[in-house]
This record gives sequence, structure tokens and C-alpha cells, in this order.
Amino acid sequence: MAHVRLSGSERAMLPGARCVGDADPGEVLRATLVLRRQGLGEFHDLADRLVAGEAPAPLSRQAFSEKFGAAPADMARVARFARRHGLVVMQQDVAPSTMVLEGAAACFNDAFQVTLRRYQNEAGSYRGCDGPLHLPEDLHGIVTAVVGLDDRPQARAYLRFHPPFRVAPDDLQTGFLPTQIASLYDFPDSSGEGQCIALLELGGGYSADDARAYFSEIGVAAPTVTVVSTDGAPHDPTGAPGGPDGEVMLDVEIAGAVAPRSHLVLYFGSNSDAGFLQALNGAIHDDGNRPSVISISWGGPEPSWTPQSLRALNDALKAAAMLGITVCVAAGDSGAGGGLPGGDHVDFPASSPYALACGGTRLQASSGAIERETVWNDGAQGGAGGGGVSTVFGLPAWQRQLTVSTPDGVTPLARRGVPDVAGNADPATGYRVRVDGSTQIIGGTSAVAPLWAALIARINASRKQSVGYVNARLYGQPSVFHDITQGGNGGFSATPGWDACTGLGSPDGGKVAGVFEVVATRPVP
Repeated sequence: MAHVRLSGSERAMLPGARCVGDADPGEVLRATLVLRRQGLGEFHDLADRLVAGEAPAPLSRQAFSEKFGAAPADMARVARFARRHGLVVMQQDVAPSTMVLEGAAACFNDAFQVTLRRYQNEAGSYRGCDGPLHLPEDLHGIVTAVVGLDDRPQARAYLRFHPPFRVAPDDLQTGFLPTQIASLYDFPDSSGEGQCIALLELGGGYSADDARAYFSEIGVAAPTVTVVSTDGAPHDPTGAPGGPDGEVMLDVEIAGAVAPRSHLVLYFGSNSDAGFLQALNGAIHDDGNRPSVISISWGGPEPSWTPQSLRALNDALKAAAMLGITVCVAAGDSGAGGGLPGGDHVDFPASSPYALACGGTRLQASSGAIERETVWNDGAQGGAGGGGVSTVFGLPAWQRQLTVSTPDGVTPLARRGVPDVAGNADPATGYRVRVDGSTQIIGGTSAVAPLWAALIARINASRKQSVGYVNARLYGQPSVFHDITQGGNGGFSATPGWDACTGLGSPDGGKVAGVFEVVATRPVP
């Protein structure tokens, strides 16, 4: 049977990498296939209506699955394809429209007309292939993405330790407690009771001992925490405080301190495009825990994603918006450049118009009140809040008539601008957390995503229905933010109103809650 190229599946080698040979043909691996959805036209139309500022009633997970899940006939066709090539269907999920196949590398080579190879660079080795993947003609248009054959690290955690990093006794370090930040931002009086906050993690592990000690120390009741592995990836603590354990515990301790009566669910996936997609879909379509808000502190500059991976994750974020789930995403810690040479780059998934992109500030306070707040930019220390203009996504309706300020002057915002909102992120004014038995001061926009998620959980707890997709409504009420007008992120400058450093600004929590005081009806069953 003739094969056709899978659009957007090409992937260049990582900088500095070299091919060290073909992958072991007997190596057993898994790949996630994304299938077309039923009702695709209506799916995109509903997503467009949300970005346009309309507020259609959120769908229940059951209704979403019935309207927009994968068609049984399409899944059956993919299953037959898998059997022909010696691959096993390990998992098939209707709502996210995905199937996971397992088999030997040689079988995947044959199935997708590629040669899987091993590559090596300074950071380690990974599996990938030259050129695009191919599909048999009878799957063209049915399978829209195949992720997981390339297993390079896809994302990085957006956290920064107070320099210089050291493991030190608690009394040698200072920093804000998350509860102090919530108070400075005047968060509404709520514990987040009845809400579920999803925290996506692509590495590290959760320590219940650290969590118990931390919440006891700060005098806050420990939240209920559930750990879910969405793709079988390990989620044990590494024991290295400076590693990804810091991200996991930062997320738990900020969200748990600010919304202690909420249920925190950690969705672990491997750090690859497939692992990221499975973790996100796992949270969105979890009909048991039913998160109302998702916090993502991982990402990468837009050019680091293949078009097929970016489309698949963006469609997952569309699904979250339709289900009434707010998704808070860290905007990055490498300033306007996104950590890449050659110009300015925003990070994805923060750049998705279906995400609430969370940027970073430097917050200084005295006597329980904000004294000064500027753009977070450590300069020579190398950390700065991410922000800028997307090269992938068009201009959302709620960002029309905005401008960006650069060294070359002020120009109209032409495409999706990042971030939307901000919060304290400078590690020099960071959050005191406990990681692998030691107390650390951690900042980065990694801290801002769970902070905003906890604020949303507090707001949701007082409502009959979660606030859901908030972008259009927040842009319509700029007065509910502390406007940040000083500083820059290396490519853009802060200005009155929205800017590409701190978005609309940091939250005046009580006023943000007031935007959503009108209580809507419950979701469609």
C-alpha cells in the first residue's frame, strides 16, 4: 500500500547532536497516535467562539466525548494497521481521540516508513529519525499526529533557585511564604474547598514527608494529594534538591498553601512530546477527580516543537476550555529570547490562546503591603520572565488594539501576545519551600502558574460553576490588576496597560473574583 507524508512530523537534530547509529531493532517502545475527532467543524467553531469572547455553556466530559471523541470506525482501522505491522494497541481513549501502540523499533520503522536512530549530545542520548513519518493512504486524514518515536526531552521546568544554590538550614534563608503572597495580592477568603487542582509534572517526584513537614511548619492543614502516572513514567523523588523534585514540590506547596482544602492531583508523564500530551489529556479527561483548573510549569520555545505536536497539544487545550477548565501555564524564565539564539521567541504551551499565560515580577513588600513591583529580570544572573509575540498563533479578539514596546518603538500587537497575567517570580524575592528535606527559596514563572491556579480554585469554591476559560473576561477588566510599568525582559518593555513582559499585571485577588460574581448555570449534563 502506498504511503503519504504525515504533515508536520519532521524534526531536526538537537544542536550539537550527532547520530551514533541505528536504534536497536528489538527495542520495545510506545507511540501515541492522535486521531481526527468527530464533529471536527463544530469542535473548532466552539473553540473560535470562546476566543471571540462568547461564553457558551461548558460541556460535561460525557457530552464532549460523545460529540467530539474519536469515531469507533477510525479506531478500528488504526487497530488493524497496528496488527499488520506487529504492533499492539495498549490504550485507546475516545475523548482525547488517542491510541497508544507498543512494539519493537523494527516494527515502527516498517509501519511509518522511517529509520529510528540514536543521537548523542552533551546532555545525553535520545531516539529520533531522519525525515518525516509516513502513513498508509487509508489512514491519511485519520491519524493527525504520531508522537513518542522521538523521545528527546521536550520541555523544561520554569523554576529558579535563589543564587547561589545551596542546601542550608531553615534559619539561614528567607523568602515569602505562599500565604504571604496571597495576602499581599488580596486573594479572596477561601480555602478552595471542593475544588481539584491538576498539577502536570514531567520529572522528579513527590515526597509526602516533605509536604507534611512543610505544611506543619507554616501552620496550614495539608491538602489531599493524589499521584497519577499517565504513561507509566516513574515519579519517585530523585533526592537532588536542585533537580525536578524542586518543581514538583514548588507546585504542591504553593497550590496547597493557598488552597489547602482543594484536592491536588499530580499527573506525571515522561519529558517528551508524547508524555506531555498524555499528562495533559489525563488531567483534562479525568472523570473521577474532575479538575476545575490545571497548572503547567513546563514548556519550551515555539521553534522546539514539531507542528504536529503543537497542534495536538493546542487541540487538547481547546478541549479544556470547552469543558470549563482553566489552564494556567508558566510563560518561561529566559526573557524575550526564550533561551534560543537568533531573535525573540515565546514559549509554548503558554502561547496557546487557550492558556492563561503567567509571567513574572519582582515583588517587594513592607508591613504587609506591596511596596514596589517591577518586571522580573535578573540580568547577569540569567533569569527573566518570558514574554513576546507568537509566530504560530493569530491575534485573539481580546488582544486587539494592544501594542508592544521594543527598543525600536511602539507597534501594534499583530499576533498572540504573551503573557496574559503575572505574579511574583524573581528568585531573589521567591517562595520558601521544602525540597528533599531542605528549605529553599525558589522563584521562576513555575511559581506563578500554581499561584494563579490556587486563586482560581478559591474563586471556583464560592460558585456553582467553575470560571473556566477566563482570558476574554480578564482582558475586559484591566482595573483588577496591579499594572506593572517598570522594567523589561530583554526584548520588550513594561508600559501602562498590557505589555509583553507582565501582561495585564499581577492580581488584585478580590477584584479578580469580582469579575466572576455573576453565577452561571451548571454545565450541560
